[in-house]
Amino acid sequence: MKKKVVSVLMAAAMVAGMAGCGSSNTGNAGTTNSNASTNNEATTESGDASASTATDSDVEKPEEITIMVDGTVFTQENGQAEFIAKLEDLLGMKINVIQPDHDAYYDVVGQTVASGDWPDVMILSSTYYAGYAEQGVLWDMTDAYASSDLKTRQDAYGSTGVIDGVRLDGKLYGMPAARGNGCVTYVKKAWLDNCGLDVPTNYDEYLAMLEAFTTGDPDGNGVNGDTYGVSAAGFIGTEAPYTNYLPEFYQDANPSFYKAEDGTWKDGFTEDSMKSALERMAAAYKEGVIDPTTLTNGTSDCRNKFYDDSFGVFTYWAGTWATNLKTNLEANGKDGELVALPPIAEVGQYLDRVPPVWCITSACENPEGVFKYFIEPMQDGGDVQFLWTYGVEGIHWSTAAETLFAGTENEKTYADGEFHMLENREKEGTQYTKAHIDPMLALVELANDPQEESVAAEAKESAQLFNDNCKAADLVPTTDEMSEYNGDLTTLKNELIAKVVMGEITVDDAYAQFESNHGAEWSQAIVDSLNK
Repeated sequence: MKKKVVSVLMAAAMVAGMAGCGSSNTGNAGTTNSNASTNNEATTESGDASASTATDSDVEKPEEITIMVDGTVFTQENGQAEFIAKLEDLLGMKINVIQPDHDAYYDVVGQTVASGDWPDVMILSSTYYAGYAEQGVLWDMTDAYASSDLKTRQDAYGSTGVIDGVRLDGKLYGMPAARGNGCVTYVKKAWLDNCGLDVPTNYDEYLAMLEAFTTGDPDGNGVNGDTYGVSAAGFIGTEAPYTNYLPEFYQDANPSFYKAEDGTWKDGFTEDSMKSALERMAAAYKEGVIDPTTLTNGTSDCRNKFYDDSFGVFTYWAGTWATNLKTNLEANGKDGELVALPPIAEVGQYLDRVPPVWCITSACENPEGVFKYFIEPMQDGGDVQFLWTYGVEGIHWSTAAETLFAGTENEKTYADGEFHMLENREKEGTQYTKAHIDPMLALVELANDPQEESVAAEAKESAQLFNDNCKAADLVPTTDEMSEYNGDLTTLKNELIAKVVMGEITVDDAYAQFESNHGAEWSQAIVDSLNK
C-alpha cells in the first residue's frame, strides 16, 4: 500500500508541476470561496436534516468527523466559522476542517496521504480521484449510494449521467456536489469597442484581436502597448481537461490520454494536433500577445491582473464567475461589461470537466455513517443543501431591507423580504455569488430556491452559452502503469511544452527529447494498459 501511495504522490507531483496554476484550480466549477455565496434559510419543516433519517436506519451516526477542503468551501476570512457552526447544528455532529491555501491544496493532500494521518473526508478533482481510488485510499461507496435516498433524488432530477461519469469500473468512490462545468472565453467589451473590433469567430480573428489588445490602446489610458491580449494560469492546466484555459490555441489537441471514437485510448500528446497547438502557442508568445508571466501564474494572479486591466481576454469558469469577474472589475473602477465568446470555429465545443468529488477515505472508522449523515444531506433538497448553496443568513445573504455599497456607482437597494447576497468580506465592493454548490449546477432540486433573485443575468447567459456549446471530458482510469509512469511522463510533457512555447527549443527538438527521455516508452505502456 505504501509503495502504491508513493506512486500516486508522484503522479500528483507531475500534475502540480504542469505550469503555473498552483496545484488546484479545482474550483467547484472553478470558484473559490472568496467569491462564494450563501444561505441558510430553512427550506424544510425539520430543522435537523438528519432527524428524519436517523430512525429508519441502523447506521451509526458519527459524533465527530474531519474534512479536508479546498477554497470552494468558505475560508476563515469569509465566514467559515459561522458556516461550520450552522452545518454542525443541522447535522448534529462536530466537524473539524483542514483547509490549505487553495492554490496549494493538492500539494498538501499529497503530503497528508503520505503521512498516513488521513481525514475522514476530502475533496478531490478527477486527476487525483482516479489515482487515489485505485491505490485504496478511498472508500467504495457504491453499495451505500445504490440504496440511498440521495440516488432517488438525483435520479428524479436527471443527474444519473453525472454520477455514472465518475464511476471507475462501475464503482463509485466519490460523490459530486454539482455538475462539472467548464470554461468560456471572456473578452472585455470596452476593449473591443476601443479597437474597433467585432467578436472573433475563428482563430485568425482571435489572433488579430490579441494583437490589437497588445499593441494598441484597448484600455483607453493613452498609452499604446502597455497591455497583453491574453493570460492564463499556465500554458497547460493542472487538472483535466488541461486545455480549458487556452482553448483557442489547443483547438482539437489533447495533451493527455483520451478515448477515441473507436473506443480505444490514446495519448493526444503524441499526435500531430498537439504539435500544431505548440506551434500556435509558440508563435503567439513570440509575438508578445500572451502575458509572459503565464508560466508561473496561479488563477488568483490571473484574476487580479484581469481586474487591473493588464490583459483583455480571460478563459475562465462559466456561470457565476461571469458575475464575479464583472463585479470585481467594477470594484476596481474598470468597465465590467464582458462578452462570453461562443467557441471559435476551430475549437467547436468547450470541454465540460469531470466534476470534483467528495470522497471518504479508507481510514475512516465509520464510512457508512459519514456517507449517510454528511454526504447525503449535502444534497437533501432542503436546509443542508440550501446552506451549501447560499451560506449563512446575515453573513452571506439576507432578506432585510437595506442598501449595499451606498454612495458608490455599485449602490444597490433591497426591499424587505427580497433575497440578496451580502458584501464579500475579502472583496470589498462585491457581493457573494454562491457557497460550495452552484445553484445552476445542482444535482438535486432545491426547495424554495431563490436562484431567480440571486443569480445575475450575465451568469445565466454565460452558463447557457456553455451548456449549448460543450462536450464531456473523459474520466481517465488509473492502471498500475499509469501510477508508475504518469508522474514522470507529465512532468516531462510540461517541461517540453513550456520550453517550446517560450522559444527555448523547437517542436521537433521537443519530440526528440520526448523520445530520448523515455516519454514515448512510458506513454505507450500507459496506453497499452488502458486498452487491456
